[in-house]
Amino acid sequence: RRMAAEDVQFVVPRREVTDASLMEAWTASQAHSDIVGLVKAFSDAAKGKTCKKDAESTSKTTDLLVDLLSTIDKWIDEIPPIDQPQRFGNKAFRSWYDRLEKNAVVLIDSLLPDKYKDASKETAVYLSGGFGNATRIDYGTGHELSFAAFLCCLCKLRILREEDFVSIVCTVVPKYLDVVRRLQSTYNMEPAGSQGVWGLDDFQFLPYIWGSAQLIGQAKIEPKSFPDPTVAHIHAVDYMFMGCIDFIYKMKTGPFSEHSSILYSISSLATWTKINQGLVKMYKGEVLTKFPIIQHFPFGTLLSFDRTPQKKTLKI
Repeated sequence: RRMAAEDVQFVVPRREVTDASLMEAWTASQAHSDIVGLVKAFSDAAKGKTCKKDAESTSKTTDLLVDLLSTIDKWIDEIPPIDQPQRFGNKAFRSWYDRLEKNAVVLIDSLLPDKYKDASKETAVYLSGGFGNATRIDYGTGHELSFAAFLCCLCKLRILREEDFVSIVCTVVPKYLDVVRRLQSTYNMEPAGSQGVWGLDDFQFLPYIWGSAQLIGQAKIEPKSFPDPTVAHIHAVDYMFMGCIDFIYKMKTGPFSEHSSILYSISSLATWTKINQGLVKMYKGEVLTKFPIIQHFPFGTLLSFDRTPQKKTLKI
């Protein structure tokens, strides 16, 4: 669905799902359809691709996105954690987040053609929301969803096109993960919700969907072997899924089957295709249907709360 620049009135997105009774309206909305379409489109593009080898197929837009993420990554070095009790999220994150909010529109401007410059105020909300909550100093699947929504906005504006999707999965999303992992460890961020209840690990979900798609068609890594820390470490750079497992081992001790029980149960599935299909279904059922997550999701012109015509998933 192409957007005609002269017909679009961009707005600052606002929350609409203020009550659990509105969740049905959310699942019937254009925004829900667009997000599901994005998850599946990126998953299809990722099949059989490796981060190291296929990262070379970048475009100007994906290079600019990586530059944007590199810029905010450097801010972590410029805003070190303050001296305070370790058991709490470090309050220096609030300074980092304040800088992101103040600079988000300027950061996005470099991505937008002149006809869409006004879209920066709308897309900035999703970008800022993609890195955690400054009040609670936490991060979870709702923040991850916000970054996916930011990418979805760029797709709807045709700034990101289908030929960019491999590069998004192989370069932009891994860089995003590098940034949020540094934020989590540097500022001792809490998992959002009840100890990451809606993530496959404490923080993430989508990298497992797109990362499992990367593993479809290759023969060297079977599903049953991914909980092995050595296997995960060897393949962490090539495959996003294995990078996620490797990061878990850096952050947690004890048996994998205990601290990562959902992931451990997935390793019993026969093929990566089954894992990928199951994770997409789980994401729709376990993340996109949760009111505590969706109550924070903002809607605007690009990601609309309007009902989807004929409930068709948007082809991005």
